[in-house]
Amino acid sequence: QVQLVESGGGLVQPGGSLRLSCVASGNIFSIGVMGWYRQAPGKQRELVATTTSGGSTNYADSVKGRFTISRDNAKNTVYLQMNSLKPEDTAVYYCRANVLGLGPITTYWGQGTQVTVSS
Repeated sequence: QVQLVESGGGLVQPGGSLRLSCVASGNIFSIGVMGWYRQAPGKQRELVATTTSGGSTNYADSVKGRFTISRDNAKNTVYLQMNSLKPEDTAVYYCRANVLGLGPITTYWGQGTQVTVSS
């Protein structure tokens, strides 16, 4: 089994910064795409950013230029640096990873971490 554990969420004022981390653990042979998604109250879960094992990245238009996704393959960890935060960034942020373990490639999700942007 594989677990994803996020950390780093919290309350921040508009214009502030936060750094989220997500660590994958368990029976892992390799990890493909890792990413961050978010879900605001009353809205559907949406993609924020993804990164491949080779370092290619993709961002939602709403966060381009403000958020940066990165990963440490040796630590099975993905990060999301969030700068210039806006109230509309308030949401539960979820980590997702495509993992090759004991069985076929499987998509796993973390439990989520709350990010609140408010003055």
